[in-house]
Amino acid sequence: MSKFIYAHAGDADWKSALASCLEQIERRLADAPAPNLGWCYLTDYFTQAANDILSALRARLPGVRWVGTVGVGVGAEAVEYFDAPGLAIMLADLPAGSFELFSAPAQLDGAAKGFEPFTALVHASGGTPDLQAELEAASARLATGYLFGGLSSARNKALCFADDVLPGGLTGVAFGPQATVFSRVTQGCQPIGPLRTVTRAQGNYLVTLDEKRALDCVLEDMGHTLDIDDAALRLELAQTLAGIVATGEDVSAKPGQFGTNTEVRHIVGVGRKGGLLMIAEQIKDGMRLAFCKRNAEAAKHDLLRIVAEVRAQAEAAGGMRGALYISCSGRGGPHFGEPNAEFRMVHEALGGETPLIGFFAGGEIARHHLYGYTGVLTVFAGA
Repeated sequence: MSKFIYAHAGDADWKSALASCLEQIERRLADAPAPNLGWCYLTDYFTQAANDILSALRARLPGVRWVGTVGVGVGAEAVEYFDAPGLAIMLADLPAGSFELFSAPAQLDGAAKGFEPFTALVHASGGTPDLQAELEAASARLATGYLFGGLSSARNKALCFADDVLPGGLTGVAFGPQATVFSRVTQGCQPIGPLRTVTRAQGNYLVTLDEKRALDCVLEDMGHTLDIDDAALRLELAQTLAGIVATGEDVSAKPGQFGTNTEVRHIVGVGRKGGLLMIAEQIKDGMRLAFCKRNAEAAKHDLLRIVAEVRAQAEAAGGMRGALYISCSGRGGPHFGEPNAEFRMVHEALGGETPLIGFFAGGEIARHHLYGYTGVLTVFAGA
């Protein structure tokens, strides 16, 4: 099993950062098979140089096809370049015919003769028209239905790479069954109560859960009663979220944690007289919902859990070759108490030797869902 090749650098001059990365790559290429797929993530300090960077990579590494995007931060190994100049690159030698790049979901239909897309890494702009519908269309074209990726979080101009520099849309790379991929999403929070059924809702208003008033349910799960005063209630609800599972979606079989199909949304209002809650999402009867808390300790616990799960799967399938980690731009080291903390935790939990790069996104993608405040870890395995 050959590990993927990776490099990263931070420098105010993009040419110096790229030169450092190319030097690291060429040194590691000496004893490695020729790569055919590359990831390139840039911080938005280098947005204007994106075309030049991709052109230079193609010239120095012919035969490699490139995907990537631009964000407010990128990461590699145990280092985060957040709100600073940074560049992270990873190269893979995958089986011939095991992947195909695309710049629109429609290209996933027979992207290459005899190619069957199983999973796909996607990058997109948050301004993409009908983005949720595009994600669902892309998911429907995959044998597993599983997408993983994130939205460009560049503050100046959202860009994605799929052989060329593209101004947005939904782009990426699809993987066939020959490429062994394991992926998990960390919600960064943990349930504080049971999974309940929505029995009455209208638009954003959550009226009853299990035929009980929604306000009574959340107070019970938070350990409070109706005697709580308005100021204390507002403070508690500001720290409490709703983990929602759409009707017909599968749910996690394990208590105390959320599954991939859970979308976590803020509670944005309360009606004490009617006992209802206002959620930052359209709610429908029949959905399942659990209240939860999001904080650094819960986020750390859930992150380490998903890393352990993915690592165990990959090691059972021959070992870890390389990893991608896409986190929310609202997370990162500062969310965990110190610079570099998030990527360092992932890097160390993977064993400290697995090549790891990624970026901080304006929205994270897992399956056909678009998330916020989450992290998506994907590991490539093989014997």
